[in-house]
Amino acid sequence: QVQLVESGGGLVQTGGSLRLSCAASGRTFSSYSMGWFRQPPGKEREFVARITWIDGRTYYADSMKGRFTISRDYAKNTVYLQMNSLKPEDTAVYYCAAKLSGELKFGYWGQGTQVTVSS
Repeated sequence: QVQLVESGGGLVQTGGSLRLSCAASGRTFSSYSMGWFRQPPGKEREFVARITWIDGRTYYADSMKGRFTISRDYAKNTVYLQMNSLKPEDTAVYYCAAKLSGELKFGYWGQGTQVTVSS
């Protein structure tokens, strides 16, 4: 049973930074890709970034490039999302997700962590 537990959300001022963590358990994740998604209030969930566990290759939504960095700690089974230069429009519930690298959709999801950026 894959379990994903996010942490690190909170309230931050415009221009500030946060680092989200996603602790993964229940599997050996070497064949998995891990992703971050977010759902702003009143909007649909959107892709933020993903990383291939085995080799660390990263992919970002265009609007996140340069401000957000996804990384993973292989030994700790933890994925991070470093968010810098935060803007009020980054306010959202952020979700960690996992999928086998060959699958199209992410099938495992965490419970989400709230990030609020004040203006």
